Amino acid sequence: MSTKTVSDGVLHKLPADLKKKLLSSKEAYETWEDITPIARNEWICWIESAKKEETRTKRLKQGLENLSDGKRRPCCWPGCPHRNPNTKKWLK
Repeated sequence: MSTKTVSDGVLHKLPADLKKKLLSSKEAYETWEDITPIARNEWICWIESAKKEETRTKRLKQGLENLSDGKRRPCCWPGCPHRNPNTKKWLK
C-alpha cells in the first residue's frame, strides 16, 4: 500500500485538516503538489490566520475548491505577513 505525502509550506506546517482535505481531492492534491513551497505557505497562512473558527472553516472549503479549479494562490489576500521581517511586531 502506498501512502501519499503532502508537502508543507516554507514557514508553516500543513494542518491535519487541510492535509485530509487535499488527500480527498485528486485535483486539489495535484495543484498543491505543483505549486511552489511559497505558494503552499500562502494557502496555509491564509487558512490559519482566520480569527474565528467559522472563518477558518469557510477558508478551508473555499481553498479546496480553488485548488481543485487550478488556482495557485488565495485570491484578494496580500500574502503571508510572516515572510516580512517588518511585520513581526504585529504577529504573535
